[in-house]
Amino acid sequence: MKTSRINTVAGMAFLLFAAAGLLIVQGTAAAADLETEHNRISYAIGMQLGTMLKQSQLDVNLPSLMEGIGDMLEGKEPALNEEQLQEVEAALQRKMQEAHEATAKQMEAEAAENLGKSKEYLAEAEKKEGVNKTESGLLYSVDKQGEGKKPTATSKVRVHYRGTLIDGTEFDSSYKRGEPVTFGVNQVIPGWTEALQLMNEGSKYTLIIPPDLAYGPQGNQRIPGNSVLLFEVELLEVLSDTPEIQIQ
Repeated sequence: MKTSRINTVAGMAFLLFAAAGLLIVQGTAAAADLETEHNRISYAIGMQLGTMLKQSQLDVNLPSLMEGIGDMLEGKEPALNEEQLQEVEAALQRKMQEAHEATAKQMEAEAAENLGKSKEYLAEAEKKEGVNKTESGLLYSVDKQGEGKKPTATSKVRVHYRGTLIDGTEFDSSYKRGEPVTFGVNQVIPGWTEALQLMNEGSKYTLIIPPDLAYGPQGNQRIPGNSVLLFEVELLEVLSDTPEIQIQ
């Protein structure tokens, strides 16, 4: 029976990739025995496969999944014939489409709810003493005013920062990583690009960035759509005008 057909199903492509990787490390690792490199590699492949399956939101039966992988690795005759495989492919495509649509609806609903919360938060935040508002809607307060030079849109800067959502959830922090970050002023979200050009070297600002100056209704993997972002930003140094990387 032809097994290459599975490659036509995007949602199952990674299964073949993982199975192919397992061929390199044939053998069975005991669940609790990770003393050898062979077993650790096998376990790591399992972790990656499990993570991808979980992210796909497909409800899989673990024993059946392991049986399918085992049959392929051991060269056994597959339990599904050609006709059955075609039926499974069609069912899988339907389930993946349904999962995608459900996720999209959930994200849209979450973004709509967040938009209301964000508007309320911003309205209250701009009333607070010491909070400044720019024409674009960016809110910021000066925690420490430096006396060094200001960057331009084409400058490269070195900063320390911490980012949170309005509920206090921290989504990024150079402080936790133990080293500042260097990037181009025009290679970050609009709220950052604007704020950095207001700061002098040595300054520390608190930024309150509206969704339209951040990641908008789409959000990203760590940030829900229409989220207000709160940042503590220290401008440590203004470097050259040759930007390098972009913060996601």
